Amino acid sequence: MSIYQVLNPATGEVVETYPTATDEQIVDAQERSAAAFSSWSETTVEERAAILTKVADIYGERADELAEIINMEMGKAIPEAKGEIKLCQLIYRYFADHAAKFMEDEQLRGTSEDEEAFVRRRPVGSLLGIMPWNFPYYQVARFAAPNLALGNTILLKHAPQDPKSSAVMEEIFHEAGVPKDAYINIYATNEQVADIILPSPLNQGVSVTGSERAGSAVAAEAGKNLKKVVLEMGGSDPYVLLDSSDVKKSAKTFFQARMGNTGQACNSPKRMIVMDDIYDEFREELTSLAKSAIPADPTAGDTGLSPLSSPAARERFMEQVDAVKAGGATVLAGGEHYDTPGSYVQPVVFEGVKPGMRGYHEELFGPAFMLFKVGSDEEAVKLANDTPFGLGSAVFSDDLERAERVGSKIEAGMVFLNSPEGSREYLPFGGVKRSGVGRELGPLAMDEFVNKQLIFKKKS
Repeated sequence: MSIYQVLNPATGEVVETYPTATDEQIVDAQERSAAAFSSWSETTVEERAAILTKVADIYGERADELAEIINMEMGKAIPEAKGEIKLCQLIYRYFADHAAKFMEDEQLRGTSEDEEAFVRRRPVGSLLGIMPWNFPYYQVARFAAPNLALGNTILLKHAPQDPKSSAVMEEIFHEAGVPKDAYINIYATNEQVADIILPSPLNQGVSVTGSERAGSAVAAEAGKNLKKVVLEMGGSDPYVLLDSSDVKKSAKTFFQARMGNTGQACNSPKRMIVMDDIYDEFREELTSLAKSAIPADPTAGDTGLSPLSSPAARERFMEQVDAVKAGGATVLAGGEHYDTPGSYVQPVVFEGVKPGMRGYHEELFGPAFMLFKVGSDEEAVKLANDTPFGLGSAVFSDDLERAERVGSKIEAGMVFLNSPEGSREYLPFGGVKRSGVGRELGPLAMDEFVNKQLIFKKKS
């Protein structure tokens, strides 16, 4: 039985299975990807940009079909699925429009008039992308768009529960004009990645989005083989509310941000840090919102409570929730799974999660809310930074200068002020500490898997 399968999390039904690649197929794919680099890298950036624009167009044309696929694969509600597809279109168009500018030579100035130096950005070769299941199209777009624009070639290993969407993405790239061997979808095992791809001199780097455990394992293999890595790992992002003229609205903003993708997002506001003078009102409203969430059909046109991505995801999440409860945290709402065929869980609101408890320093990957009460800006910053992660963060205040002061002290790769966390095609995405290394999206994305080649000229 293939480990790559479509399992509908709303019903628990296995819909389709896909064969795992053989070792010989993986070797062949790596060789073809490396061979394709010589011609793909020599196309002009304008030619590559035109192809990425066509990719964006096809995503728009096939939006309904694409949304239905990931709805089936991981339970993403149709409205959210279509939002993900629109974001992908923006990403492909962004790199199509700006790739030439991002690849311009960077002049270096010295003191001698008879010398000239500049940095030229060149692609490096065949790359491996290892992608997660929570945003099947968007995660691939973050990696593929800038690297195809650069002229790199790609092997793409998607999550085992996303075989259909990964196959359709390969189809779209080829339909748009990416050469067949310049982008190859592979149904590889973890062992094939570690034993075949990363040791190969034909591979020039790997990008991983996933859990801290997965990223650490891949990074260890990559380091052993002297391969460049970009890692986007987990997060336990703080959401700091310093003050609010409308506490109920603030609570609703946090609730909606956390419930996006049913809480299955790395850059999701998992820890709510609230000033003591508004804490009680905030807690009451947030708890009420959590209790009102009920399971909904993810194929419907609304955005009710969707299932977690799989039975395994539900099992992992509930094991975490039960451990937090056993540790002594107070449950204000939820904390159980629904007695349904699908992978539905109740949104859970915790209070009193303390150092040493499960969940305090661990990412809860699902609709879990942890509330913390603080009495000063300094206490809020200390608590926000008391985490091994450093992906995103958000700070809210009616006084923007106050929000900026607090935000400037938070140890995270991204700080959002008076705005929920989110992704934009032009905003660099990535973290510090255990949340990973490197950046995706924005202009920094094209500075990762690139040879910043020094050219020095002596004129006389």
